[in-house]
Amino acid sequence: MKNKQQSGKHQKSTSGAKTAPSPAEHDESVQSDDTGTFASLPVPGSGSLDQLVDTAKDYARHATAENTNAAYKTDWAHFSSWCRRRGAEPLPPSPELLGLYIANCASPDNGAPALSVSTIERRLSGLAWHYQQRGFALDRKDRHIATVLAGIKRKHARPPVQKEAILRDDILDMIDTLDFGLRDMRDRAILLIGYAGGLRRSEIVSLDFGRDDTEDGKGWIGIVDAGAILTLTGKTGWREVEIGRGSSDATCPVHALEQYLHYAKINFGPLFQRVSRDDRKALGNRLSDKHVARLIKKTVLAAGIRADLPQAERLKLFSGHSLRAGLATSANVDERYIQKQLGHASPEMTRRYQRNRDRFRVNLTKAAGL
Repeated sequence: MKNKQQSGKHQKSTSGAKTAPSPAEHDESVQSDDTGTFASLPVPGSGSLDQLVDTAKDYARHATAENTNAAYKTDWAHFSSWCRRRGAEPLPPSPELLGLYIANCASPDNGAPALSVSTIERRLSGLAWHYQQRGFALDRKDRHIATVLAGIKRKHARPPVQKEAILRDDILDMIDTLDFGLRDMRDRAILLIGYAGGLRRSEIVSLDFGRDDTEDGKGWIGIVDAGAILTLTGKTGWREVEIGRGSSDATCPVHALEQYLHYAKINFGPLFQRVSRDDRKALGNRLSDKHVARLIKKTVLAAGIRADLPQAERLKLFSGHSLRAGLATSANVDERYIQKQLGHASPEMTRRYQRNRDRFRVNLTKAAGL
């Protein structure tokens, strides 16, 4: 009788204990739901609730940008793989384990290149997001994480590497390298609209001709007498971007867009579309944001910008953000207008894009009497 009671007691305590998940349960390649949200419901077998679960999961996936989701997924996969190789469990969160992980990211023991401080911080953000989706809280201020990260910053931090700004003369030289076929008309409009609007490359290609034209569109464009009004959504939510007409048709972004739309016969769907091999018609398919990056690099080389540097270094200097930095640096207007155009939440972020614009404009040395 005593043995039976002890056995029952043992069974009760075992069934009530929360067993640790197996490594396969938090392997990113095994899990079907990246967010972990709505993984289980207290009402089994409810068909209507199952449909709502799928809808809710879809909304949850759209809570962060696609590129952010992809980066966070990579962060979790890397951390999970690192844990498996060392016989550790990624769940539940362990500040001590995470401190060891970021230390190893900064000083790898397997010959891999060390990660930058910004990448390590992004990794922590991705892991914190994944833990939150799984019902855990990661305290990044825990001393096992915070002190290690502070030491990494003190020892390895470097000034941020910023892309070169494309200035007014640069953008004019770049569009001069383009011809007047349909593909080049499209690319000219991309460069000028991206520059004058201070747009990210993802924002450029996500535009539609009209509102609600496509499911994957992130904005649309309206052309009026004074210029173009872009309504788009980005990191800071919905905003309107005004692009006024230029001083001449040759440099006007709105005129370039009108010419492209006219000859491409686009009045619905993605704004910037792929063009047929014979360069005669738009195909209806949305361009990838990588096209913008490749276009910038191609025209920078063709225009001979920064020809004092080897080609490989020139290619590294310029990217899609060079258009945004170029507008912020070249437009000699009040800072608040640039902040609004770029969609920045703070003036401090806008100043990061103004490459040396205000350098030595105010000479404090002379102002101090020296």
